[in-house]
Amino acid sequence: MDDPVEQPDRRPPGRRRRAAVSALVRAALVAAGLVTVYYVLPLDGRGTTADSVLLACGLLLVVVVFWWQVQAIVTSPHPRLKAVETLATTLALFLLLFAGAYFLLEHTTPGSFSEPLTKTDSLYFTLTTFTTVGYGDITARSQTGRVLAMIQMVGGLMLVGVAARILAGAVQAGLRRQGREPSDDFPTRRKD
Repeated sequence: MDDPVEQPDRRPPGRRRRAAVSALVRAALVAAGLVTVYYVLPLDGRGTTADSVLLACGLLLVVVVFWWQVQAIVTSPHPRLKAVETLATTLALFLLLFAGAYFLLEHTTPGSFSEPLTKTDSLYFTLTTFTTVGYGDITARSQTGRVLAMIQMVGGLMLVGVAARILAGAVQAGLRRQGREPSDDFPTRRKD
């Protein structure tokens, strides 16, 4: 059987470009807004039980927002672009949630980390943990801090692995719903 040549995207290039720029701007604005909220929120130590409940509710919120966005990908006219927005929103929520948790932990139980954490230090520790860089300049010293870091590590792996697979499936479903093949936007030759 001959390799079929896939049909190109018939939308005008200007419209595709505007949609892409709009999606990237929205993703950047959402991430910037979430970071602003993180720095503006008056995070004060409420106690470890309240902080644990806050973390659990926050993780539940990340899951709810993610699933809501997955449904939006399937019905979006631009599923790939919506998936980028979803990933930016989910990732920002996830990272800022843990940064807030580390900040609260250090302020309710001083000495939980190798140095006192400001909000910026907490975000820095969160990002070095998520990216697996782990410079070692800030480390979790308490058992609670280490458990929290392990939860973030497992959650980060799930976000990268499971969530990425779910997003890819939602994009494919969205493209099929439109009557387009998943590879319409990226012309390649298939080998059967």
